[in-house]
Amino acid sequence: MLTPADLLRLPYTRDLTEGGIAYALRSLAYSFDRADTSPYNQLRRTIANVAVELAFRRHLSQNEIPFEVKAAAPFTDHERFDVHLNGRRCDIKSFFISNRSQIMELRRTPEILLNAPALVPSDQHARDGHSQKDMYIFAFATGLTAASQADLQQAIVKGQPHHLVHTMPREWRKPVNWNPLGELTLKSESAEELLVEISGQDEGRGVKRKTISLAPGTKVTVNESFYSVTSLHVRRVPEARVGIRCEALPAAHIVSPFEWSNLWVYGMDIFLAGFVPYEEFRQNASTLLPNSKTFQYERTHVKNLYLPVSKLKPLRRLFE
Repeated sequence: MLTPADLLRLPYTRDLTEGGIAYALRSLAYSFDRADTSPYNQLRRTIANVAVELAFRRHLSQNEIPFEVKAAAPFTDHERFDVHLNGRRCDIKSFFISNRSQIMELRRTPEILLNAPALVPSDQHARDGHSQKDMYIFAFATGLTAASQADLQQAIVKGQPHHLVHTMPREWRKPVNWNPLGELTLKSESAEELLVEISGQDEGRGVKRKTISLAPGTKVTVNESFYSVTSLHVRRVPEARVGIRCEALPAAHIVSPFEWSNLWVYGMDIFLAGFVPYEEFRQNASTLLPNSKTFQYERTHVKNLYLPVSKLKPLRRLFE
């Protein structure tokens, strides 16, 4: 059983978001497209989740707790790596809290987390690749986003960091045939020079990036061999449209000024709650049906298994 003293509070630093963005953009080539949510909301959640994992590794290093980082087990996310403690894989399940009133309440009384459910989607729990030696570690991250155009402008005026991205359509991100896209042509209708970073994959499905300068109203040709284009990134909001065309697809893709989204997660705190062995979770967890309201979600989208956070084991036992 957990007590309030068992909750481990870690700082959320800027480099955690930077690491999360790098991973989230790489994951675009492999991530599952959900029809019921914005791809940018999915990316921000991924960024927050990766930030928690990086903070966890940092905590282990700073406290000289031995651990290994190994490639993820089969059937999990591509390019993902897991922490292993004493030969046991740590599967970190983290939840991003961005509601301002919840954040204020957590800062005053973090012990309210003890009443929250430690959730694991039932299909993930049943997925191949688990070992009975695996452990679930549950965590909560608090922070804000500037997703709307109004919030983004406020962040820019205040000099806060931001990362503007446009995700490409599926036929660009996940082509049916793995062939070169051919010559890329870009054009900006902005009145000033615009730097655009193209992200995608090469023949071996490795990450490929190219930054180009677009002069006003001038077409620029890129002869780099891209096999997919997953996203475009700009450092400022363009005041006009940007277009990209490739030889392999019949139509150009046009990006309006309002189709750039800010991925930056303005993190505040990370709470590491507790852990439970995979097999013990399987034996004791209850079922939570979709569309249920929980501490971390207005409504759940899938069937989950859960234990109350208060029934998890203190992390100090794991670290010792």
